[in-house]
Amino acid sequence: RAHIVAQQRPTPSPPQKKKFTHISERLSLAAIKEVMELNLSPVSGRAESETPVISGPPILFQLHSPNSLSSTTPKSPFSLMSSPMKKAISSMQGYMEEVGHLTKLDPQDAWLPITESRSGNACYSAFHTLSSGIGFQALVLPLAFTALGWTWGIISLSLAFAWQLYTLWLLIQLHESVPGTRYSRYLQLSMAAFGEKLGKVLALFPTMYLSGGTCVTLIIIGGGTVKIFVQIVCGTACNVSPLSTVECYLVFTCSAVVLAQLPNLNSIAGVSLIGAITAVTYCTLIWVISLINGRPMGVSYGPLEPKSDVARLCTILNALGIIAFAFRGHNLVLEIQGTMPSTLKHPSRIPMWRGVKFSYLIIALCLFPLAIGGYWAYGNLIPANGGMLSALNKYHGHEASKVILGLTSLLVVINSLTSFQIYAMPVFDNLEFRYTSNMNRPCPQWLRAGFRVFFGCLAFFIAVALPFLPSLAGLIGGIALPVTLAYPCFIWTMIKKPQRYSSMWYLNWALGCLGMVLSILLIFGAIWTIVTLGMEVNFFKPA
Repeated sequence: RAHIVAQQRPTPSPPQKKKFTHISERLSLAAIKEVMELNLSPVSGRAESETPVISGPPILFQLHSPNSLSSTTPKSPFSLMSSPMKKAISSMQGYMEEVGHLTKLDPQDAWLPITESRSGNACYSAFHTLSSGIGFQALVLPLAFTALGWTWGIISLSLAFAWQLYTLWLLIQLHESVPGTRYSRYLQLSMAAFGEKLGKVLALFPTMYLSGGTCVTLIIIGGGTVKIFVQIVCGTACNVSPLSTVECYLVFTCSAVVLAQLPNLNSIAGVSLIGAITAVTYCTLIWVISLINGRPMGVSYGPLEPKSDVARLCTILNALGIIAFAFRGHNLVLEIQGTMPSTLKHPSRIPMWRGVKFSYLIIALCLFPLAIGGYWAYGNLIPANGGMLSALNKYHGHEASKVILGLTSLLVVINSLTSFQIYAMPVFDNLEFRYTSNMNRPCPQWLRAGFRVFFGCLAFFIAVALPFLPSLAGLIGGIALPVTLAYPCFIWTMIKKPQRYSSMWYLNWALGCLGMVLSILLIFGAIWTIVTLGMEVNFFKPA
């Protein structure tokens, strides 16, 4: 009977078909999304000779083919939609996959300097990573060898390099580990893994300390090198009175603040490129000049004999802290990756890891020759304050060409200026985040400039008040070590949740716990070394 009724029912006229097709093509985006959520697929098993189905809502229209009742029953009423609707769904699905529809966009991200521009690429990531990964901290690496010796110095440097490269890979994978969310700041990832309160306690101080403390140290190193550069260029021929150290700090700070007016992290990609080139150049120049000019008289390579076993242990721990400090910069990895576009088809982790691999190949080619060659050239004579740069001017200042020495000092100043920009960016971002969260609007240009001038003045004041800060490299390395070597392992286990007792579970828990224990030991060793061996502390009296 149903078959007879279906045959006698009048077939809709062509105008009706056109009308219904027009209605179906104008379905709302909400209906399309609903269809996509049901993960529909076309109905299978339908005969090719079947009468075309009228496009329209399935409740109002039925199939008018005689064999419609004997065909396979669809799993969902939406599967009766005809080709125009399916094409619309397919097009919308492809578009959403292309733009990355799973990512939840936070409007506030468009107001902040780190995520204001998302047009980065693998080259930009390589520039930023090189600029932040090579710097003044590499100049004190030979100092660690004076306590560790040849064998343990090379082993410790190699293990630290491999360890931090692994945790760097973890952070890159964790950037988009939760579907729909991009962790573009280290603090955000820490809060997602450990909870809001504990995450802030664990990550806020170390990351801000690394950013702010590094900027202060850059003012001290850069300003002091400005003074050395002026002395090399002028010598005794200058009739003007030489600049004081505070004046050199001020010149460097003013230059850094002017350069800091660039709006966002992507806009300083060219600055980071200049910083990377200058860092590679002066690192190469320093160890090559030191090797060519030979070793000074009285060089020895035996570890310094301490007064007690405890002093010996603390000296070794302080040396490990110096090596750990050389690899700081993990607090910037997520920020750099946050400047890249990301879609389901083209996730940001691919170009980010490509840029990081290239940059860390260059970093290894700079750090290892500088540490090994510097220790060979100066041995235990390496100065505790200034490292390789001070040794070069102290032992080869009269032998080497003034042009080479002046060029090396100028490159150090330029690199310090460029590194200041990328390390200060998280501080700028945090200041503007407080404003935009309270006011619910973008930060005005005049206020953004004011924030950056304020931070520059604060860093200058601390540099003048604590000019001995670079001598605390071991202590700073111990404080920053969890951010680099421990937290990424714990965060991976918290978010990724690897299978219990699997290889990744054992590896990350072991490295995380070892990193925390090592951090505590390094801090203790650095403090013990400062107390027992003493340190020239001169508040508000920069040399």
